[in-house]
Amino acid sequence: METKRFDLRGKRPLIISGPCSAETEEQTLETCRRLAASGTVDVLRAGIWKPRTKPGSFEGIGLPGLSWMAEIKRETGLPIAVEVANAKHVESALEFGVDLLWIGARTTGNPFSVQDVADALRGVDVTVLVKNPMNPDIDLWTGAVQRLQKVGVEQVGLIHRGFSSFGLSKYRNNPMWPLAIEMKMRMPEIPIIGDPSHITGKRELLKEVAQQCADLNYDGLIMESHICPDKAWSDAAQQVVPEELAELVRGIVWRKSQADKPEFQMSLDKLRSQIDQYDAELFMLLSKRMAVAEKIGEIKRDNEVMILQSARWDDIVKRVLAMAEELKLSREFLNILLNSIHMESINRQNQVMNTKK
Repeated sequence: METKRFDLRGKRPLIISGPCSAETEEQTLETCRRLAASGTVDVLRAGIWKPRTKPGSFEGIGLPGLSWMAEIKRETGLPIAVEVANAKHVESALEFGVDLLWIGARTTGNPFSVQDVADALRGVDVTVLVKNPMNPDIDLWTGAVQRLQKVGVEQVGLIHRGFSSFGLSKYRNNPMWPLAIEMKMRMPEIPIIGDPSHITGKRELLKEVAQQCADLNYDGLIMESHICPDKAWSDAAQQVVPEELAELVRGIVWRKSQADKPEFQMSLDKLRSQIDQYDAELFMLLSKRMAVAEKIGEIKRDNEVMILQSARWDDIVKRVLAMAEELKLSREFLNILLNSIHMESINRQNQVMNTKK
């Protein structure tokens, strides 16, 4: 079956949806039919091969699922998308006329696997999306894109699906929005698609995260849908029925990047000048704080005392976090800020303590 390159920039926002896994022919076709009928989905997706953490879990239906997706493409006229993790997957997907391939988070984290996929795509005119790796390493993400570009894949996009992190979180995968923003800044010419399903892991959080993706000027969304989510063979908690998916998509506000009104720019410039002033004061204070940290390092050096004083730092963290509500700053933000300040202070003291008087 001949596949023409899918135009990744043909529509904004681009909405990709379908079941996490193609399980049965009936489940796959009915889910995709109802999504197509809603008029809110541009590309139909399904997981055909499922890389799972533990053996024995459902790892995908394989080639039969590709035939079901090819059938729904003929029936609805909508493009289809699947995840690929190796050269054989690529070969099979292209044989069944898949329009859009995506590389999953586990694959992105392995340069050998990405290169295997890239080599299979050499000379192939197809669009490929690259999910961020599971660990928060945007160099790996960048490298995966570059490997595809190097073999001539012209249309490459990004999928932000969040990052695995240790500890409790309201999300299945912490979005770590600053890393996604950094990736957008590194590669501004490459579209980025948000994946609220994998970020949240919970259907009740989908709309909140989808709206945040829209507010950060993402180019679209990829979300999972199932005709009977609670009985899904994989990722049941993050899937919604097609009609609910359509309602969610219609409720997202996609804002424009600029307004042409003169008063808009004037108001913005006035507030930005205030931010510039506060920034100048803030960084001057940080500079003074680091100078004091260096003096503390000198005293520790002269008295042969170690740098890290855990009890003292714990007191600082508790004191600052106790002010979070009064300061109207989130505890998450304050934790990130405090950790950055702490590491810079340690680095400064380390330089002092390992320098001769």
